[in-house]
Amino acid sequence: MVDREPVAQGVSHHRYGPAAVGLHLRPRHLAALILLLGVTAVVLSMMGRPWWCKAGDASLWSSDVWSRHNSQHLIDPYTITHVLHGIALYGLLWLLLRGVIGPMGRATIAIGVETAWEIVENTNTMIERYRATTMSLDYYGDSVANSLGDIAAFLLGYLGATALPVWVSIVGFIVVDGLLVIWIRDSLLLNVLMLLHPIESVKRWQLEHIH
Repeated sequence: MVDREPVAQGVSHHRYGPAAVGLHLRPRHLAALILLLGVTAVVLSMMGRPWWCKAGDASLWSSDVWSRHNSQHLIDPYTITHVLHGIALYGLLWLLLRGVIGPMGRATIAIGVETAWEIVENTNTMIERYRATTMSLDYYGDSVANSLGDIAAFLLGYLGATALPVWVSIVGFIVVDGLLVIWIRDSLLLNVLMLLHPIESVKRWQLEHIH
């Protein structure tokens, strides 16, 4: 979802990528990001979230979203929804703030929103909301490593949106979200729907897999 600010940034209409949309990443930005991730990890640990899967499995990847390993390893199918977070938030901030805040400012807001969400998502109130309204009956919060993996996936999606034409971002978002529904009976859009407006028939369909 390429940001069109070529005149202000002095770049060609045909270039894609972070620099082409005004995201000039410097070592200080990387240092700030590492510091933010470190603070986020400490906060999550202080909230009682484990650093890694308590089952002791050292695998970086867990594919079974219905098991106790879900959201406990570095990456899992829900990591993909955070890539979609990045694409969606890039587009939303571009639509709402492109004439008010520059690309670096919007990227800062996006990272702040994502890290804040990881903390909110792991509060007891939100965990209970997930358990009550979605298919995540055995969800007890993310591990710290999983939350950091989610933030990294978000950054991948956000930066990826700078390198893709708008139509590719939109179609890719829809296709990937649909494939997640087929694969795990859940997705970013479906998860948001069930959190905000639970539909019992949808929840029953999602849980048929484990019966």
